[in-house]
Amino acid sequence: MADPTCPTLDEALSAAPTVNPRIVLFALAMGGFTIGTTEFAAMALVPYFSAGLGIDEPTASHVISAYALGVVVGAPLIAVFGARVARRSLLIGLMVIFGLFNLMAAMAPTYGTMLAARFLAGLPHGAYFGVAALVAASVVRPNQRAQAVARIMVGLTVATVIGVPFASFLGQTVGWRWGFALVGVLAATTAVLIWVYAPRDAGDPGARPMRELSALGNRQVWLMLAVGAVGFGGFFAIYTYTASTILEVTQASPVMVPVALAVFGVGMTLGTLAAGWAADRAPVRTGFFLLLSSAALAAIYPLTTGSLATLLPMLFLIGMTGSLGTVIQTRLMDVAGDAQTLAAALNHSAFNVANALGPWLAAQVLLAGYGLPATGYVGVVLSLAGALIFAAAVLDARRGKGWG
Repeated sequence: MADPTCPTLDEALSAAPTVNPRIVLFALAMGGFTIGTTEFAAMALVPYFSAGLGIDEPTASHVISAYALGVVVGAPLIAVFGARVARRSLLIGLMVIFGLFNLMAAMAPTYGTMLAARFLAGLPHGAYFGVAALVAASVVRPNQRAQAVARIMVGLTVATVIGVPFASFLGQTVGWRWGFALVGVLAATTAVLIWVYAPRDAGDPGARPMRELSALGNRQVWLMLAVGAVGFGGFFAIYTYTASTILEVTQASPVMVPVALAVFGVGMTLGTLAAGWAADRAPVRTGFFLLLSSAALAAIYPLTTGSLATLLPMLFLIGMTGSLGTVIQTRLMDVAGDAQTLAAALNHSAFNVANALGPWLAAQVLLAGYGLPATGYVGVVLSLAGALIFAAAVLDARRGKGWG
């Protein structure tokens, strides 16, 4: 006969201590901070490591594209073959690998080694953000998913306020290599925080590569990925050459480069928080607003590069539009079905296609003889193209189950 004072299994489970969502989100956001520091700091350090490695700046920008290519390649491979691994363990492993390859970049003796190190460092990026977004969404209510994803992305945007300016400062003072070495320390810190605070899970024994690959047969997945790959390219076209623009066009003191990058980052942070709130309520309108605002600001950007008084407010506003990923990530959770891990990771592959496409197109414009302010016109074209693809995704969704 059962002891009436002894709790049933269901009661015991329901009484078990639960994770604190705020602490979990902080630990996951620390990973975003780590990744954001190296991703955006590499762009800010272009003038310094190009000189250090004896290459010109357009060539040095290929290091940015190499990292982005690593994200594009690594995200789907790790998502597909790591789907059965417990998410907590996978996140820890990804951070360890990320830190090691950033230390490799810090010690790179040649341009070729640097190129390889940045490609390898990009491999864990997309999978980390994809898995972290799923963990974040699992510890909050369904109507708060976009805000949870936004808080993970805030780690990345805060990196542009603190981590990137500090890395840029290190590049100007003690050497650009320390900017990458800093990321190794941050990655180790993140791995410890996740080990301590992330919820324990047993993995998904039913996960199979073919189940994850089923996301590739969903038209909505492809359309949303295309929005990120194209529409966000303009943001990176401008951001990559911000430091060079400040030094060569605005002709400001190098001391102002970290300040300008911090202003950019404050805009991204506030924009991401606002986009998370808005996307939980009106995802379609939020997406259109971000893409069209980005195009409009990019068109005005060339007119503001002559003075810090006009350039700094413009960088703040452009930074605010850099929150499109929250809208796309949340939508992918709705349409990916059983392939959640792959779809979430592919979102960051798409954004790093943008990270490669935008700077590459901007480099072609510069090599053609146009000045640095012309990177804004690259931003106009890519943002408007992204808005058209987003419109196609909305129309396609409304022919089916519909989308808000």
